[in-house]
Amino acid sequence: MSDSVFTHSQDQLKQLARDVLAYAKEKGGTDSAVEISEGFGLSVSVRKSKIETIEQNKDKGLGVTVFIGQKRGNASTSDFSAASLRATVDAAYNIANFTADDDCAGLPDEDQLELNPRDLKLFYPWHISTEEAVVLAQRAEAAAFAVDPRITNSEGAGVHVQQSHFVAANSRGFIGGYPYSRHTLSVAPIAGKGAKMQRDDWYSSVRDAARMAQPEAIGRYAAERALARLNARKLDTRTCPVLFEAPLAAGLLGAFVQATSGGALYRKSTFLLDSLGKRVFPSHIQIKEDPHVVGAVGSAPFDEEGVRTERRDVVKNGEVQGYFLSTYSARKLGMKTTGNAGGSHNLSMTSSRTKKSDDFEAMLRKMGTGLLVTELMGQGTNYVTGDYSRGASGYWVENGVIQYPVEEITIAGNMKDMFQQIVGIGSDVLVRGTKQTGSILIEKMVVAGG
Repeated sequence: MSDSVFTHSQDQLKQLARDVLAYAKEKGGTDSAVEISEGFGLSVSVRKSKIETIEQNKDKGLGVTVFIGQKRGNASTSDFSAASLRATVDAAYNIANFTADDDCAGLPDEDQLELNPRDLKLFYPWHISTEEAVVLAQRAEAAAFAVDPRITNSEGAGVHVQQSHFVAANSRGFIGGYPYSRHTLSVAPIAGKGAKMQRDDWYSSVRDAARMAQPEAIGRYAAERALARLNARKLDTRTCPVLFEAPLAAGLLGAFVQATSGGALYRKSTFLLDSLGKRVFPSHIQIKEDPHVVGAVGSAPFDEEGVRTERRDVVKNGEVQGYFLSTYSARKLGMKTTGNAGGSHNLSMTSSRTKKSDDFEAMLRKMGTGLLVTELMGQGTNYVTGDYSRGASGYWVENGVIQYPVEEITIAGNMKDMFQQIVGIGSDVLVRGTKQTGSILIEKMVVAGG
């Protein structure tokens, strides 16, 4: 697709990158890397159908890293003039000069670089005017208000449009880049009055606006979620099964990624230290990474260092097959980069026990009596010990049927036990950013009342 919507073309960014690398070499750098990006976006928000904010952003930036042997310095600028680029390289070179040697510093090995990046079709420009964006947000919010008179207020609805492109290059022959887009429509209605008000929200976030959910569907569903939370009760303390709704279940997958990422591993600040080859989940659990899904939010032909990305089994039959490593963290661990500088790509967590019929209602029946969690508060995960404690709200379920909403509770456990006690994963798969999973049922956790 054309990148003519930008001020600079891909070819112009590539030429700037080559100029920077050439000057870094001329300056005396033994190796160098550069990334140049440019983007623009539109954000609008409405509340009770009135416009609250309209923001337009336009930004560009260049970051350069210069190595002198195993000393490393980096600097950045938003000015693409020749004089500024030279000054930025000078700054990075001077910083490297005053930095201590680091035996793990340096560019990736040449055989790991992606020299022929594939086009994964990640760019879908959305030529939407401010007025049209406002109307979309108003439609989503109006649909929420129309569901029930008990929808009394709104935290607003918003449309966010972002399109960008970048080029990354280094002195070992890698140069690559591409345009990409991300568009979002969200709404957050409030149900009830006074002290008994409840809010909820829903959104659709896609690369291609043509695949976005209809604003009316988003508004209706957000309203239904808020209404379902009215007249919430508290629970006394108990131990019971817990079902994480799919949007939250992706957070459990995120916790696994953080615990098996290079930085946490080489600093020994993770409860999954030395977990490679060990069974961290039950044998029915699989986690796969596929960076090459055409058009997906988590796709990338190469990582932030230019290392090629690859499809792989991260967890197979419950056993950890691989970590999430950059070049630096891999060297610290005496391993090889996994192409995850900058994070994970299109992770899916599945269970070999899952049947097509295991939708959300089936997962409630599978749980029987226990807690369905639909919202979490706070950052209650200790990655060193694995201890987990989060404020939560959701629904109390008996005999597979939702009985009433609950709030002001805390759910607690240890991530090691929680991972081992995953009983099932639903077929109600939802993609949230770079991760996808269905609802996740955990055999037992401590639920503490308010």
